[in-house]
Amino acid sequence: MSRQKIVAIDGPAGSGKGTVAKILSKKCNLVYIDTGAMYRAIAYLTLKNNIDITDEDKIVSLARDSKIDFIDGKTYLNGVDVSSEIRTMEVTKIVSPISSIVKLREILVDMQRKMASDKDVIMEGRDITTVVFPNATYKFYLDATLEERALRRYKENKEKGMDVSLEEIKSNIEKRDYNDTHKKVGSLTRTKDSIYIDSTNLTIDEVVEKMRKVIEEEV
Repeated sequence: MSRQKIVAIDGPAGSGKGTVAKILSKKCNLVYIDTGAMYRAIAYLTLKNNIDITDEDKIVSLARDSKIDFIDGKTYLNGVDVSSEIRTMEVTKIVSPISSIVKLREILVDMQRKMASDKDVIMEGRDITTVVFPNATYKFYLDATLEERALRRYKENKEKGMDVSLEEIKSNIEKRDYNDTHKKVGSLTRTKDSIYIDSTNLTIDEVVEKMRKVIEEEV
């Protein structure tokens, strides 16, 4: 019987983790689990219920009572497709402080491990190689310059009809970078055994191919 494959990708906002993971999931027959979408779902629920982002107990209670699923590339929260709703600028602005809540992280990490308990999976986020799956079969750290990451988000937003300035996006990513690397638990850290890929001057296809060769053990 072949061993379970767990592919873990960490990296900062806008480095291309989600796009790369989705493509690799199809190429390498892996189940894609979008951990960032899980935190965004709770952030969206926090906004929807008019809960103050400093009210950790209420946010944690929301998470305990929530069910998050990934079906056909879409994110479902309590049975409702919220794929578009969780990608708004309003959610983006609060997702980093909300994801810093230690008890919330414990709940979602437990969910993530259960989702991956009996499958070959690819998972991306900030603490996959360090907290969620420190013994992952393959570990990657995907990076890019702040300027390139901001430009990518700007182009994505334009395609979706979202009118947000490049400077605002850059400022938001800078704040997220600081928050992500200074969390008490689950901070963004590059592990010694992670394969480092700087995607600044690479196409998505080039990044995918680099990772695919490692996962398919062609290198």
